[in-house]
Amino acid sequence: MAIKVLKPGLATTVQDLGRPGYYHIGIPLSGGMDRHALVAANLLVGNPEGAAVLEAVFMGPELEFTDDAMVAVTGAELPPKLDGQPQQTWSSFKVKAGQKLSFDFLKKGARAYIAVAGGIDVPVVLGSRSTYALGALGGFKGRKLEAGDELPVGVATAVAEGRTVPDSLRGLPPGMPTELRVMPGLYWHRITEAAGIGFFGDTWKVAPEADRIGYRFRGGKPLEFVPREPPFGAGSDPSNITDACYPYGSIQVPGGTEPIVLHRDAVSGGGYFMVGTVISADMDLIGQLQPNTPVKFVKVDMETALSARKDKAELLAGLRSSLAA
Repeated sequence: MAIKVLKPGLATTVQDLGRPGYYHIGIPLSGGMDRHALVAANLLVGNPEGAAVLEAVFMGPELEFTDDAMVAVTGAELPPKLDGQPQQTWSSFKVKAGQKLSFDFLKKGARAYIAVAGGIDVPVVLGSRSTYALGALGGFKGRKLEAGDELPVGVATAVAEGRTVPDSLRGLPPGMPTELRVMPGLYWHRITEAAGIGFFGDTWKVAPEADRIGYRFRGGKPLEFVPREPPFGAGSDPSNITDACYPYGSIQVPGGTEPIVLHRDAVSGGGYFMVGTVISADMDLIGQLQPNTPVKFVKVDMETALSARKDKAELLAGLRSSLAA
């Protein structure tokens, strides 16, 4: 079975749950920006949680199926249409050979996940089928989809159509402004007390430069740095440090002006200080933020971060239980 790409959408790529274990040599985790939505899409069509799916950003692709298939679309509210007829998101539906899957205009969120029973069967590279476009690695020929591509599909497991994820198990919807919980980092001492208060007190907005590498934010006051003599190996800008590792979710602030939250395809290290790190439980949420969305960074401690991670795990357990039933 194959899927023909008639129109690729804006930036549609093959993604799974990523390739851990190579960050120390500069190869990022990659994988779905919204892992919960990716897992939900796979479970709806009877795939393993980590099967490869399509991640569509802002605009969906147009696809033609050469054989019958079971499909589900989760994540952003990007309404699917089958030969022009509307289909439900967060539910499984049948596609017949020769039918075309397209998408209406985006209504909410940023990234939708399109799962097909059997999974997108591109080659496994370093343990994952995920696309890392910056390194031309994995996915379909190491790049986003193009018109004319034909995607192979694996062997499907039979499941009933009409399986649905309850609203309560789709992940918490963002409020306004969206709150991203942050643990201050090793370099917090580089900014003044007033700057730290301002960082958490200001309302920021998602900048247009928001992609799989990182999300940039604008609108808050520039950070004021504590005076220092630059250490050997660091640049002259107050935001420079001697090169260090970047944790997934870390927030660098080049020049102290615009915070950047590093995401799935981010580089693993560099010479900008990190003001803190967004907790793991909130990283899926970032992947669904549109440009100009107002955001507040909220200071939390380790206990809060671990509690949030536990809540996230319980949400996933509830999803598994619901679809297993």
